[in-house]
Amino acid sequence: MKAHATLLNKNLVLLIICQGLFLTNNVTFIAINGLVGLSLSPSAWMATLPIMGYVVGGALSTSIVAKTQHQFGRRRSFQLGLLIAIISALICAYAAISNNFWLLIAGTFVAGYYSANGQLYRFAAAELTVASLRDKAVSWVLAGGILGAVVGPNLASWTKNSFSVPFLGAYITLAIAGTVGILVMQFIHFPGELKSQQPLSAGRSLKTILLQPVFLVATIGASLGYGVMNLLMAATPLAMQICGLPFTDTALVLEWHVIGMFAPGFFTGSLIQRFGAIKIMGVGVILNLICIAIASTGTDLHQFLLALFILGVGWNFLFTGSTTLAMTAYRPEEKDKAQAAINFFVFGTMAFTSFGSGAMVTTQGWELLNLGSLIPVMVTGLALIWLRVKKLTPQP
Repeated sequence: MKAHATLLNKNLVLLIICQGLFLTNNVTFIAINGLVGLSLSPSAWMATLPIMGYVVGGALSTSIVAKTQHQFGRRRSFQLGLLIAIISALICAYAAISNNFWLLIAGTFVAGYYSANGQLYRFAAAELTVASLRDKAVSWVLAGGILGAVVGPNLASWTKNSFSVPFLGAYITLAIAGTVGILVMQFIHFPGELKSQQPLSAGRSLKTILLQPVFLVATIGASLGYGVMNLLMAATPLAMQICGLPFTDTALVLEWHVIGMFAPGFFTGSLIQRFGAIKIMGVGVILNLICIAIASTGTDLHQFLLALFILGVGWNFLFTGSTTLAMTAYRPEEKDKAQAAINFFVFGTMAFTSFGSGAMVTTQGWELLNLGSLIPVMVTGLALIWLRVKKLTPQP
């Protein structure tokens, strides 16, 4: 009971709420931007360009976020991200009203800055408790995404027809959620809030950090695990619409997918402490393979639902394990650049898969898209085997 009480302190609970608001934004964007893009784009294959804009904006923001985190501390940097979330949601709302496809892409691109900030919540979680509980802290903050799992898809469904412009209500609601996030963040105390006295270049070079086998495999697991998840999740609303399924079914599938992503967070940290990050990541790879096998059998609602739920659980094991593994490979003074680097690769992979998902599902079909996702899953599995063998091999 004592360890449990220490883990769930006020700061960590508030950060879990902020994670929920972040995932509400993230999941709603995934749920609606492909469909809004499809209604506004000149060609169907361009439908997921707004989602691609979101992750490209995130990738290009990682270095800026690292500098603001270093200069202003966690809280102020996170609040800046939330402010930009409000602005970007309003831009997207205006794009929907004015039927401006390229402005929609610009709005989601700007939102990428918030995404780059939100991706650091999991690392910040480890700073809000004792070292022995940081694995659990990371997984519990990721579990805050349950709020996004429930609210995000249903928000999109409930507000779809609130105005004459489809999904306008969702964008306005996300702006309100960003305002709530700023207020909640104000009450979180992060260690070392004052400006760091060490330069961002302190510690080893980024190249040295990246080339460590542990950090390299953690980066592969996080980026390819997120890439496969994003490839299939971003394509799902389009695939289900092409198959003639109503948006209420799409919202249900996305809700259970995101529940699969974040519900395991309540116990993933304990599993990692017991079995180790590498084994848990390996289970994530196996679950991805099971997802692809189910998704390849057909396009009925139950197949989408089960495949996407398992995909979510697989992502949780891979991403939480990768985050835990990465934290063992850098020193405290190296955290800003190391975390920015791993997030850059995550966003870079997501950018490619966001565009690829729309292009492939509208031109090649859902089945071929699933078969293509086998490649990054197998690469991740081989990387884990390589690290496992390397750790068992005596070093000279």
